[in-house]
Amino acid sequence: PYGSFLATLVPSKGVILWGGDKYEKIARFPAPGVDVVLFSPCENYLLTSNNNRDDPEAVKVFSIQTGKLQRAFPLFPKGFIPDDLTAQEKTQIPPPAFQWSFDDKYIARMGKDIISIYDTSTFKLLDSRSLVANGIQEFQFSPKANIVACWSPESGNSPAHVDIVELPSRKKLRQKNLFNVTKCSMVWQDEGTYLAVRVTRHTKSKKTLYNNLELFRLEEPGVPVEMLDIKDFIMALAWEPGGNRFAMVHAENPSSTKVSVSFYDMKKTMVTPAKGKKKQETTIVNEVNLMETLTGKQCNYIFWSPAGQNIILASLGDSASGALEFYDVETKALVIKEHYRANQVVWDPSGRTVASVVSQPIQGGHFKFAMDNGYVLWTFQGKQLHQQSFETFYQLQWRPRENLLDKEEKATVLKNLKKYEREFDKADKALTFKLQLNATKAKRALRTDFRNRMKRLNELRQQQKETRVALYNGYDSDDQSNYVTNEVSIETILSTKEEVV
Repeated sequence: PYGSFLATLVPSKGVILWGGDKYEKIARFPAPGVDVVLFSPCENYLLTSNNNRDDPEAVKVFSIQTGKLQRAFPLFPKGFIPDDLTAQEKTQIPPPAFQWSFDDKYIARMGKDIISIYDTSTFKLLDSRSLVANGIQEFQFSPKANIVACWSPESGNSPAHVDIVELPSRKKLRQKNLFNVTKCSMVWQDEGTYLAVRVTRHTKSKKTLYNNLELFRLEEPGVPVEMLDIKDFIMALAWEPGGNRFAMVHAENPSSTKVSVSFYDMKKTMVTPAKGKKKQETTIVNEVNLMETLTGKQCNYIFWSPAGQNIILASLGDSASGALEFYDVETKALVIKEHYRANQVVWDPSGRTVASVVSQPIQGGHFKFAMDNGYVLWTFQGKQLHQQSFETFYQLQWRPRENLLDKEEKATVLKNLKKYEREFDKADKALTFKLQLNATKAKRALRTDFRNRMKRLNELRQQQKETRVALYNGYDSDDQSNYVTNEVSIETILSTKEEVV
């Protein structure tokens, strides 16, 4: 998460950790059959998994500092897979994933009607018991607080509900009941300020599906919830990093080739016009509002820049067009590019550069689009920087970077941007002058070297003159009197102009 370590997997043995100034080998973690590695957010722990359903220690958690095994878990919690399923049906059930809290204090995973939360100081269950969540289908930690969001479907006379639970007190901050629910999916804003729950509902006949968004405001008292009705099918939703805006891709049905992309803001600016001696007033209220909708797009994924403001509307996949639309939400500038067969888009942590990728599954096997493997680097404005092709290409990742400025410090920088611009312009001019000076010195060195070489060659030619004249039977090619000079003048009429007097 901070870019301090690089893990390489040796499936027969385990994981090798690299780091330091020279990225040297730091530690080894024994984990035979490992095929998944997950760092904790604060880089204190390393989780490995071999995805072996029969291994009672399929998942292992190591301390990065000491290298010791903290605890091992089976791939599935006890009772997670129903006993009445066939062997083939059991293999279709994916294992529940472990999730870390933002501060490495807890690690948790979903079980049958429970969330098992482990305190990393002891790696035992928090308060020696799991968090009861009947029928739970999904849970997620807040990115910036020890808060868990989870949802459960309807059961008997109980409606479906989304719960916001604080840890370690287990206090329920908010519960939102939902009716006629088919499915829910949750998306946190990166600072934990907002939570969007995309709810797919059905009519009483269950033949017609429709969507709405439940938007939770976590930093306000009582955690108020706003409902946003969406008639279309929501295909993708993403929050702007560090901001109040979110974007979503929607269409009348999931198979539509033409979609719309809508941008919403969780804060609304209200302007009170000037009246009499009262000046115009601008107030910001907490109310979701539609900013704009782009129609007729061919995208199925959206990727915000980590710096915000810029977003890529991407058409990814084998049957997609590979279109990449670079859109600036502030200036409304739109640049359309294309990377055929692209199946990934990866921003660098600064938000200045982005990579579009064509990669093949790392598990091996035949990949019919191997000729297209590789990546293209773009600026955030859509200008191509570099292209690289590979016969076999599995993965591209940017090295993570820790964010050194908090929200208030970033606001201060933006406020004093002109001051910093002058400083940076001055530094840029000094750097440009230095580069020009170095270039001039290099040119002078080349000119001096050329002149010295010509001087040596002329001296050598003078030393060889007698021998050369003797070989030419007395003819001296350097004697100008041996040449006949003819001067020829050629006149060319470039234009003519006639004037009648």
